[in-house]
Amino acid sequence: MNFVFISPYFPDQYKYFCQELKKTGATVLGLGDNNYNSLNDELKSSLTEYYKVSDLHNYDELVRALGYFTHKYGKIDRIDSLNEYWLQTEAKLRTDFNIFGVKSDQIENIRKKSKMKEVFKKAGLKVAAGEIVSSEKNANAFIKKYGYPLVAKPDEGVGALGTFKIKDSQDLQKFFEAKSQNEYIMEEFISGMIYSFDGLVDKTGNIIFCTSHKYSQGIMETVNEDKHIVYYSLRKIPPKLEKAGRKVVKAFAINERFFHLEFFLTPENEFVALEVNMRPPGGYTTDMFNFANDFNIYQIWAEMIVNNKTDIAYERKYHCGYASRKFNINYRFSHEEVLAKYDELISHHAHIAGVFRGALGDYGYIFRTHKESQINEISDFIHATN
Repeated sequence: MNFVFISPYFPDQYKYFCQELKKTGATVLGLGDNNYNSLNDELKSSLTEYYKVSDLHNYDELVRALGYFTHKYGKIDRIDSLNEYWLQTEAKLRTDFNIFGVKSDQIENIRKKSKMKEVFKKAGLKVAAGEIVSSEKNANAFIKKYGYPLVAKPDEGVGALGTFKIKDSQDLQKFFEAKSQNEYIMEEFISGMIYSFDGLVDKTGNIIFCTSHKYSQGIMETVNEDKHIVYYSLRKIPPKLEKAGRKVVKAFAINERFFHLEFFLTPENEFVALEVNMRPPGGYTTDMFNFANDFNIYQIWAEMIVNNKTDIAYERKYHCGYASRKFNINYRFSHEEVLAKYDELISHHAHIAGVFRGALGDYGYIFRTHKESQINEISDFIHATN
């Protein structure tokens, strides 16, 4: 199998996907705009060849790169970055080179939030009311129906970038002054906890692994208000959430992909569909999959891609949590005190790369335990302030 991996160096842990592809016998062909010498040794050793372009946004260069790979290695069987940013580019390349996977005619449903809502509704799920707004007149008409607060976000965007919480007419004015030229969707504000339904589907669309995470708040609040965050996996997925999540996966008809679905749990105990992301969840969550289940999700994914192996067995042995710290917050307990108290339960801790700082903090701790109450105890200790 010939697998072209776009931007294999970002984020850093994606080198493990390349490593496992190589172990399963795939020819792994890297495609990026970083210099080869800047790649770490683990990634270099996983790549059969690396093709550098001057700019990954230059589609003509990508076409030439795939033409080169095809001439040298034969038909390209798969192309991916497992990264939301490149979904549209990958889909166009798959279409032009007739490669298995999401094609250009499917991309709108998994990129545009307005289209996601249509699929959610067809699947019978509750959604936050939302409309595309192009002017203050449109916005005021929406506000007349749903009132403040509300949320405005790019209809086609990545993460919480360019997202606004609008509490009153002054915020509305600031939004129109600051927003980009991209098309925006305005949504009613839903009060509730955020839960995810995450996993992996095989070539025929069957879920072969799934789990769920509970978040202290949304990424929008974390980034815009410069807060720290905690989220953790659940050993038992709430039945209502799993039912809704499986409906979404079926409705979007995805194949051989990771998925990260987001829902609000309202005070009325209803799960409201928020959005879909057809890639691995962000941050260190793939590593958290491994810590929670004592398996290797990178290997599982590679075996599924290369050998169509889908008969995996797993159990959610632990709750696995992530808690961030931001250096602008005065914490009661030092880093050394955190390690001294919970060293046996902490699986990993590290400084966070600058680009992820807004969402994941300046420093992050991953920890696991059988008890959900202890997850809350550890995160409360990490986040205690003076």
